[in-house]
Amino acid sequence: MVTYFKPKILISVFFVFLLISINVIFAQTTGKIVGNVSEAKTNDPLIGANVIIEGTYMGAATDVSGDYYIINVPPGTYNVKIQMMGYQPYLVQKVVVSVNRSTTVNAKLSQAVLEGEEVIVTAEKISIKKDQTSSIKNVSADQIALLPVENVDQVIEMQAGIVGGHFRGGRLSEVSYLIDGIQVDEAFNSESSTIELEKEVVQDLEVITGTFNAEYGRAMSGIVNMVTKDGGNQFHGSAHANLGNYVTSNDHIFQGLKYGDFGRKQDYKFQLEGPILKDHLFFITNVRYVNDQGYLNGIRRFDVGNYSNYQDPDAIGLQISPWDIEVKDKRYYSEHTGGEEYIPMNNNSSLSIFGKLTMKPFQNLKTALLFSRNEREESVGINREGGGYNHYYKYNPDGVSRNHFESNLFTLNINHLLSKKLFYVLIFSANQSKFGRYLYEDPLDSRYVSDAYSQTRAGGFSSGGMDKNHLIQFTDQYSGKFDLTWQVNKNHSLKSGMQYIQYRVENRPSPIRDTEWEEPVIISDSYDPEKERMVFNRDQQEMYPDASIEMDTYVKKPIDFSWYMQDKMEFDKLVLNYGVRFDYFDPKTKYPTNRRNPANQGTYSDSSFYSDYLDADAKMQWSPRIGLSYTLGRAAVLHFSYGHFFQIPPFYALYNNYRFMIPLNNFGTEHGNPQINPQKTVKYEMGLWQELFPGLSFELSVYYSDVHDLLTAVVHTTYNEIQYALYSNKDYANTKGLEVILNWIYGNISTNFNYTLQYTRGNADNPKSTYNRLAQNQDPIPVLIPLSWDQRHTASINVAYSTPNFSVSSTYSYNSGFPYTISPVQDSRLARQNVLPNNSVRPANTRFDLQGHYDIPLSKGTKFRLFLYVKNLFDSLNEMEVYGSTGRAYTKILENVAEQTFISDYNTVYDQYQNPGMFSAPREIKLGIGYIF
Repeated sequence: MVTYFKPKILISVFFVFLLISINVIFAQTTGKIVGNVSEAKTNDPLIGANVIIEGTYMGAATDVSGDYYIINVPPGTYNVKIQMMGYQPYLVQKVVVSVNRSTTVNAKLSQAVLEGEEVIVTAEKISIKKDQTSSIKNVSADQIALLPVENVDQVIEMQAGIVGGHFRGGRLSEVSYLIDGIQVDEAFNSESSTIELEKEVVQDLEVITGTFNAEYGRAMSGIVNMVTKDGGNQFHGSAHANLGNYVTSNDHIFQGLKYGDFGRKQDYKFQLEGPILKDHLFFITNVRYVNDQGYLNGIRRFDVGNYSNYQDPDAIGLQISPWDIEVKDKRYYSEHTGGEEYIPMNNNSSLSIFGKLTMKPFQNLKTALLFSRNEREESVGINREGGGYNHYYKYNPDGVSRNHFESNLFTLNINHLLSKKLFYVLIFSANQSKFGRYLYEDPLDSRYVSDAYSQTRAGGFSSGGMDKNHLIQFTDQYSGKFDLTWQVNKNHSLKSGMQYIQYRVENRPSPIRDTEWEEPVIISDSYDPEKERMVFNRDQQEMYPDASIEMDTYVKKPIDFSWYMQDKMEFDKLVLNYGVRFDYFDPKTKYPTNRRNPANQGTYSDSSFYSDYLDADAKMQWSPRIGLSYTLGRAAVLHFSYGHFFQIPPFYALYNNYRFMIPLNNFGTEHGNPQINPQKTVKYEMGLWQELFPGLSFELSVYYSDVHDLLTAVVHTTYNEIQYALYSNKDYANTKGLEVILNWIYGNISTNFNYTLQYTRGNADNPKSTYNRLAQNQDPIPVLIPLSWDQRHTASINVAYSTPNFSVSSTYSYNSGFPYTISPVQDSRLARQNVLPNNSVRPANTRFDLQGHYDIPLSKGTKFRLFLYVKNLFDSLNEMEVYGSTGRAYTKILENVAEQTFISDYNTVYDQYQNPGMFSAPREIKLGIGYIF
């Protein structure tokens, strides 16, 4: 793959890093430790007690009220030691600090009787819950290591309130992703992150599914905040090699899998961290390469240069050849030179490189220079797991295009601790991503074949030709972010900040066609008797003319600015978060004034029939946020939150068809609309956390959200009565639900249970739902319907057992099934009714995953690891997609005419509907070895 990260930017940022490193700086996304120290017998405050976080330079002394606070604490698990002359030292172990959270550590000191005596206690869970004003899930590095998951996305999906990537009923585009405080959202479609971190480099994962503070923006449903690890004063590293295969009893569905083929999935990773200059300069690096051939195979019956014609050969003057077949007393023509090999069709490969350099020249300063690169290639198609799968190309697997992803992130993170009460964070970042969908990167590659090979199908499948769509998109983000935190006193923590983002968005479609595409194909003249094949000489390719509507090539440079201020008020029983956020977005483009003739096509005598082109307006909005929590008794917290959340729609909805051209046919194009308003969500939440007894906690949350001005495609009509779509704000949705979380820790055993009950309603599944209905002569949906991700019941339970050299973890998940639309057969009376979409529910699905490792100690500090990971242990055949006529996968009711007109010499009429991609992945077993030092 071509690296397009600009060398000048790398050199400039690195030079700035060197200059700043000479000065006073400090970097990390952090939390806080607060508390009170008093005398055990009298409860009088102890003034001047020293509070120290062991293994660090961080600490504080208590004031006249016995209170203290330590700000700017990196996420992690610590021991906090409290000392005062004449009193026994007090050590609190396993103090968990999470991102943007206050952990309370109180202590009652007893007078010393024997010198050297120390009181050792374990931190209470209430200490990290009392300031939780909304639903926030913090998952530490230790917890991630125990889960049977391969990546961070799987950890996120396990959290309550998240269904198929949808956070509490929102669309996929309503989530924002952050790495060390900087947003890394893919802005073109806004449905993912541009950077995928490996789970081994994540120190703390914060998943917010409820309301969120004013510091977070550009999201309506949820926030994913990942904080990366720093190196330390000791060298640590690991190297792992894992091989896997899919082992299933359903080999009649998942064809071509071989039990002994444990090279089908290859996973290699390496990590190293340690000091460059002890106490001052550290590094961490991680590299991972995955090559997964997937579990769905095609059969290479046809080559891309094969041709089939199932019309009457005599009627079109086609010569009879060795490839002619006889079906139903007629002869037809079909070439198939593929060889019948099994070819992987949902395969993918990926490479991730992560590096971080951390400098601490002084106690109150640190810099972090981070670089992350991702490369990924996967097949195109609809499939919920792994790469996509295109069933139409099952017998011509070489004709399928592929998705190609490439991204680079470079950040400089600066944080200066000005005093015990005040610090600021300054972040510069460059995030450049590239997406391509093509078979060959060069659109004029000589390996592309004539369109004539793609014009027919055999047995319901592609019998030659290839997908010749070609698209490349670039989305670059250059940002600067400044945050200032001031701990005014023990009750008030003020935080304010601003961020500026300069985007560069480039869309580069390159659809290709045959040079002589306007001339008719003369089939009888194309048969070569010597080669005994059809040979089309029109194989010279060209791109469409620049003026054609297909060549929607543009470069846009929108800007985004935001500012926020918030106050966190913390009292003994009450914590109140309130703030306000301001967002400003300028699309930096133009729009037509007359949507009935947006491109000034046609000739009119009246000037009012033509469009002028004006600069699009900048969009601004204010967002208030408030949340509170109240401590009930010794170990219970009640919380409530409310907020307004705004989000600019994805960039494709602003810039698509930027020349505003209208084709000659109805419903032939969708226009972007830079005048579109931000989408808006109003969210409410109430919840209770209760420690039932030591080690067991219970959490209950209820929530509701109203989503207004959702992105939709509205139909416009030109003066010559051509209908087209314009993206606008019209759709509406709402979500209500309940979440239950149980956590239990007993010795070496930990258990986590999540359950979500959810109702998601709206008038459209996606922005084009209503538009597509109109194109099919259907009325808009007049009522709120279940959205396609409206899964009623979602539950999972994870049980883990861990010792220093052995661990085993299992997760069982249950999902009640997504909605689907019944499609009655034509003979049914119901077929004459106008049924609403999503009127029934697919079958429920379950999965049981298992992970374990056993370590063999070698020399001091090193060990050899044996690793086992089994996904879908019981080989459950889960139906993720179904046919509307049956409500089941792999089974469809066919009309009589379908069987009567079906022609093939190699398969049956049902083969085209027996799509293995409708099922989830079968049992996957991965074995690995590792060396840890």
